[in-house]
Amino acid sequence: MVKEGSNMEQVWKWAKRLGVAGFLFFFIKGLLWLIIPAVLIWWSTTHS
Repeated sequence: MVKEGSNMEQVWKWAKRLGVAGFLFFFIKGLLWLIIPAVLIWWSTTHS
């Protein structure tokens, strides 16, 4: 039989994993939204 406390620990462990994964996803996405246009502008000004 599974103890109720250990089940909640597993839920919290998964919640923390999903939280970290979500944070990293949106952090990297945000950085790309800033970096890609900057690189495109830099590239277009140096190669014109």
